[in-house]
Amino acid sequence: QFTPDFLIIYLRSFLFAAVTTVICLLLGFPTAYFMATRPPAQRNWWVLLITIPFWSNLLVRTLAIMFIIRDEGLINNALIGLGVIDKPITMLYTNFAIQLGLLYAFLPFMVLPLYSSLEKLDFRLIEAAYDLYATRRQVLWRVIIPLSKPGIIAGCLLVFIPALGAYVTPLILGGGIHLMIGDLIAQQFGSGRNWPLGCAQALILMAAVLVALYFYDRNTSGKVQHG
Repeated sequence: QFTPDFLIIYLRSFLFAAVTTVICLLLGFPTAYFMATRPPAQRNWWVLLITIPFWSNLLVRTLAIMFIIRDEGLINNALIGLGVIDKPITMLYTNFAIQLGLLYAFLPFMVLPLYSSLEKLDFRLIEAAYDLYATRRQVLWRVIIPLSKPGIIAGCLLVFIPALGAYVTPLILGGGIHLMIGDLIAQQFGSGRNWPLGCAQALILMAAVLVALYFYDRNTSGKVQHG
């Protein structure tokens, strides 16, 4: 049976996914631009560094974060050792822990599409903009961002959609206290033994994603036709 608590979980999931997408974009864009402006011989090494997290399972990476931010973890021990704090800061099993885990898990999904788009950028256009006395802000907003828009959109979709249905990260770092849609669906198929409700919740998640993709495709198609 549907309860108001489900709505809270849906809203929390959308909020986590949206915040994760925005922060990944803010961190990923300058990272990808830095990689794209390196000499060609160095770019493959930077791509390799970005893909290193994929060499291990998501569960292993999430557990690593848990051991780092727990009360007896690396961060708290370092801060106590430096005399910054007297007692451990509670980070594990909080919204902060979930957000940190989502950022760490999905940041490469933002960087790689952005890098692929920025790598193809004709930097002569940037030089021409500076020759026309454009400021750095004008070059960024009127040249670089419009030309890298396909990578921005692809990165946002690759981050938002899996973050919306994340299961392992909120379960481990949230301690089952701050549930997201993925945890709710798994709960219905597991301990709840309510498969029809689990299917309905999964369809709601799928419908939300499909609606977002539909409006994105419709808007971008219209812009291409008018352009």
